[in-house]
Amino acid sequence: MSERGLDVSGTLVWYYYICPREVWLISHQINPDQDNDNVSLGRYIGENTYLREKKEISVGNSKIDVFHTEDGKMVIGEVKKSSKYKESARMQLAFYLSELKKRGIIARGELRFPKEKVREEVILDERTEQGLDKVRREILRIVYMEKPPQPVKIQFC
Repeated sequence: MSERGLDVSGTLVWYYYICPREVWLISHQINPDQDNDNVSLGRYIGENTYLREKKEISVGNSKIDVFHTEDGKMVIGEVKKSSKYKESARMQLAFYLSELKKRGIIARGELRFPKEKVREEVILDERTEQGLDKVRREILRIVYMEKPPQPVKIQFC
């Protein structure tokens, strides 16, 4: 954490839905093994798909995977290796849409699962924004805990 505090990122939103313990660990610079096969595969897919689109735009504390304009409007995409954690990915992308909106940019989002050849539209509506506000507060609560939450017996925890 920086001295001024923590900025919630899309990565923290994604991990919040999978394993709150990971939120605490990552926010304290205890990161997943970057040589892990799953991390490497995800990186490879991100680098070698959607080659005609622009890659990685930074918005605040987050990096959006791909983006382009369509009919004069911005479209951002989040690329995942599988749809296994689709709800986490959907909320991560909604978070990016929210961050853009705060900066006066209205965009639409697309979840992309290239191995499955699937795209799914994500729209930031009022209900999702309210959910994100709750998630931001909950992430900050976890981050400022003295110790990480207890692990849960799932692959990511």
